[in-house]
Amino acid sequence: MHHSLPVAGLLRILAILSAMQITSVSLNAEKPSAKSSPSPRTAGDNPLLVESTLPYHAPPFDKIKDEHFVPAIEAGMREELKEIDPIANSSDKPTFDNTIVALERSGRLLDRTQRTFSNLNACDTNPTRQKIEKEMAPKLSAHRDEIFLNAKLFARVQELYDKRDKLGLDPESAYLLERYYKDFVRAGAKLSDADKEKLKKINAELATLQTQFEQNVLKERNAASVVVDRKEQLAGLTNDQLAGVTAAAKAEHKEGKFVIQLQNTTGQPLLGSLQDRPLRERILQASLSRNSKGGEFDTLDTVLRTAQLRAEKAKLLGYANWAAYQLEDQTAHDVPTVNKLLADLAPPAVANARREAADMEKIVDQEKGGFQIAACDWDFYSEKVRKAKYAFDESELRPYYELNHVIIDGVFYAAGKLYGLTFKERHDLPVYQPDVRVFEVYDRDGKPLAIFIGDYYARPSKRGGAWMNAYVQQSDLFGTKPVVANHLNIPKPPPGEPTLLTQDEVRTAFHEFGHALHGMFSNVKYPRFSGTSVPRDFVEYPSQVNEMWARWPDVLKNYAKHYKTGEPMPQALLDKVEAAEKFNQGFKTTEYLSASLLDQTWHQLNPSEIPKDAIAFEADALRKAGVDFPPVPPRYRSFYFSHAFAAGYSAGYYSYLWSEVLDADTVEWIKQHGGLKRENGDRFRAMLLSRGGSADALGLFKNFVGRDPYIEPLLKRRGLDRAPGSGATKGE
Repeated sequence: MHHSLPVAGLLRILAILSAMQITSVSLNAEKPSAKSSPSPRTAGDNPLLVESTLPYHAPPFDKIKDEHFVPAIEAGMREELKEIDPIANSSDKPTFDNTIVALERSGRLLDRTQRTFSNLNACDTNPTRQKIEKEMAPKLSAHRDEIFLNAKLFARVQELYDKRDKLGLDPESAYLLERYYKDFVRAGAKLSDADKEKLKKINAELATLQTQFEQNVLKERNAASVVVDRKEQLAGLTNDQLAGVTAAAKAEHKEGKFVIQLQNTTGQPLLGSLQDRPLRERILQASLSRNSKGGEFDTLDTVLRTAQLRAEKAKLLGYANWAAYQLEDQTAHDVPTVNKLLADLAPPAVANARREAADMEKIVDQEKGGFQIAACDWDFYSEKVRKAKYAFDESELRPYYELNHVIIDGVFYAAGKLYGLTFKERHDLPVYQPDVRVFEVYDRDGKPLAIFIGDYYARPSKRGGAWMNAYVQQSDLFGTKPVVANHLNIPKPPPGEPTLLTQDEVRTAFHEFGHALHGMFSNVKYPRFSGTSVPRDFVEYPSQVNEMWARWPDVLKNYAKHYKTGEPMPQALLDKVEAAEKFNQGFKTTEYLSASLLDQTWHQLNPSEIPKDAIAFEADALRKAGVDFPPVPPRYRSFYFSHAFAAGYSAGYYSYLWSEVLDADTVEWIKQHGGLKRENGDRFRAMLLSRGGSADALGLFKNFVGRDPYIEPLLKRRGLDRAPGSGATKGE
């Protein structure tokens, strides 16, 4: 997935305002005077105002209450400005230590509070937290502007930057200075005072719009559940799927009925099993029409206004459009590069999807169905094609993918073999939900390395998708070790039933743990560079490499065991899974490309080109890009496309594919060098995972494989190197 990227240091506020994951920092929370009356503002009753005393400074979830957040965020903002003031107004000549390191040290309280708040709000929101997010977003935006648009502060940064070659800095420090300078410039530090005022207004409104979009998407997803009256309409569902829709009805107080809850993507898991075509149509229609049919959760105006303001902001900062502004700071670097990547892949992907549809149409005709394959039929009939071609269906795999086995004997086992890690579950640290698990991670030398939090189950209070975040980042400057979390959205079975995963959920567990390793192995001095603080189109690369271990024979054999009998998955079934690897990849590549192309089209507009009709604009964009094939709708339509309109992937959804070029190439390299070996793990860790954002991202890749990336392994994986077949998207 879209994983939430914590961004280090002050600059976090920068990337994050777009990601609505605002972080920044403060050294010493205000000390309440002895006389002050007890209130949530005093450190005594507000655990956020003081650094946690728990191991690894893990958040004291059991003590944090909703009323603590606003006072702590406000105290954090005041504290940070107090720390910035002497840096900006110092009469001493600027030095790396008194300016850049001082900036890195500032804002600890705000960082800690904001990290805890935004993470909890993502995985366990409630109306109070949503209200806080709405109220604080524009204030945090203004706070960030007050720092980045401070002319005196920027003058000191610029003075150091101009003589950077004469400062004798080590490589990480030199890179930090360069990053700070770039971030100030990209935040508008060189604008005139009048333009700075314009920018502040745009930033505040964008912060509000992004928050509103994310909240409406979640509310609509919960409100758009499909209610089914009769059990016979659910023919085709397995017993545990039936138990799931029964439990969902109970949760929504609709006893005696069945409720199909929607996931955040356009496609919905049960479409592959349901035999009732009208019900399939209803489900897909409910999914596709989300947030775009009027009503209180409609996002059409939000999308148009967001596109307008982003285009205006880009122009103000001297860029052709928002995509040009965003891409300048990514490894892809510019709009033509991304447009070419997507345009080159679209025709073969759609051609493969059309061939896949033709195979399904044959089955419809054999069964005398009398209809053309539509989007609501795709999963159901592709499952039939899979059975006919490879003689197995997805449901045969699930009994071998029990959640605990997948995590302990799969994900952790691979990390042990590759990196020498060991894991010990801890029950003494507080959690925010009873089914959240906590593990202490020990390094290859047996020393404590990190805390890993696993939050695997879906719930109405959790946003869709899967992601990783850091509650505490590694940094030598502060001597902190990482506390990182993975979040998935696996439907929770009824009590006493096993949690059986799909192939895709297994892959996602390995993917998100790849992000966790990036956070846990971080070995940098400055928090600005910690863990996953890398370009957006590079961050998915290490996590996608980690997916290879889900299918690695030694690893698979260790975790793919029948949950009842403990029998390993039969070789014959394994062989079929392998053979079916490129099956249905025309569909997967096309739905992903369609969403990526929408993201680019919205964000390559000039302020004068913003359409009046968002729905017509979307249809036109898909047609012009040659991906308007109705049986394969975009993975996200614009109106519930949080990556593009709420989180930090605006003009960046192509990142999964871009990262996959690097990932497929690296996987080939690892296979050629012996696969699951400590030497390979140690090399990947030393040269890449431990470096965070402390060096040029593409340079780290090149050092690891010893050359520029090749695209051929990606084309081969996705079946785009020849006529039939086509390939798989990642945690999108």
